[in-house]
Amino acid sequence: MHAHGPWQILKSHDVYRDAWLHVRKDDVLRPDGKPGTHSAVFLRPGVSVLALGADRQVFLTEEFHYAVGRVTLEVVSGGREADELPLVAARRELEEELGIQADEWTALGTIDPFTTMLNGPADLFLARGLHFGETRLDATEQIRCVSVDFLEAVQMVQDGRITHAPSCTLILKVALWLQQHDPKVVQGMFPLPGI
Repeated sequence: MHAHGPWQILKSHDVYRDAWLHVRKDDVLRPDGKPGTHSAVFLRPGVSVLALGADRQVFLTEEFHYAVGRVTLEVVSGGREADELPLVAARRELEEELGIQADEWTALGTIDPFTTMLNGPADLFLARGLHFGETRLDATEQIRCVSVDFLEAVQMVQDGRITHAPSCTLILKVALWLQQHDPKVVQGMFPLPGI
């Protein structure tokens, strides 16, 4: 038995494990002292990258995603390899998925997409100073590059055309970061509080 916050884990059982995820079921003593179970899903840590061009265009991915069963519009995202640093993974994913290399990288923090039963942190990056080349897609990937004005991407988050949580978070964080560090890029955008 060991403490896990206000919970006590009595025993853990692996339910499923592959290269991308691990499902664990724990026999626990709940915070109220009663016995119970709690399950957790652990995803491979990931990265998300918003590529922003000098003309205020952003480069997004459009792809069918199996779990949601539909085509979604997202920033470049992918899992990190074992012991791979977040920035190294971000550079690799951007080049693989869209064929883009970038001179300027800004780390914008880490998010936890769903904290109750899912552990799958994603590190967020803004990429600027872009150079375009060839993609190197995996066999399962059919990605189309979609270029939109940055302010249109913000609008897509607001009106629900972009629903991928790391993409939404990253686009809005970039809007805040640009208002502080490069306001000409977001000139004419709605005022953001506290900036």
